[in-house]
Amino acid sequence: MTTWLPLFYVLLFIVAFLYASVGHGGASGYLALMALFNFSPSVMKPTALLLNLFVSMVSFIQFYRGKYFRWKLFVPLIVFSIPMAFLGGMVAIKDPVYKTILGLFLIIPICRFLFFKNTDPKDMKPANLYVLLVLGAIIGFVSGMIGIGGGIILSPILLLLKWTNQKQTAAISALFIFVNSVAGLAGQYTKGIAFNSEMLGYVAVAFAGGLCGAYMGSLKFPQTVLKNLLAFVLMIAAWKLLWQ
Repeated sequence: MTTWLPLFYVLLFIVAFLYASVGHGGASGYLALMALFNFSPSVMKPTALLLNLFVSMVSFIQFYRGKYFRWKLFVPLIVFSIPMAFLGGMVAIKDPVYKTILGLFLIIPICRFLFFKNTDPKDMKPANLYVLLVLGAIIGFVSGMIGIGGGIILSPILLLLKWTNQKQTAAISALFIFVNSVAGLAGQYTKGIAFNSEMLGYVAVAFAGGLCGAYMGSLKFPQTVLKNLLAFVLMIAAWKLLWQ
């Protein structure tokens, strides 16, 4: 890993930048990257959630300042997602099963980046409270279990249901990711957490990438090419996890 560390840092910065530009903490990207560099699952889960905390918060601040955040959608989502993320973080999964589950879930962000476009304001619909509560619970548990914040699952659903546009989705997803990452880490802590000794460097690089990405993403920033490139990287990681 020492030989490849500079390349890992460069890719980590790019992943954090791209995810933060669309309001995500980047856990699925970090997990994909760590899978490519053969990190063990015991290190991957807490590492991804910790990096999520820094990148998602800076992303949320930028989109919140742009007045894209909607409390009425966010609050019902986290009522059950926080305790369920804690419970999910307590679930221990064997390495082969974990890699298969992660590989399957990487298909979601691939579809998110390739196929989901902005919602036309005239097509926006009011959100359903009960659906928000159920969605929060399910996504919270899954996010805690596999070590993501859940935004990459939540955002395409919000767009598909036409409850939010791209910028609103980014703002809500960013804070949703942050609170679920905290809960997921707390759940993992009860079972013991393995952190890599080079974690401080990972955090610094991801935070820098997230800061730049969130700033650019909250402005009029063309994201199509970048999202396609990120989707391609995720495809490689999914293939590695599912078939190697």
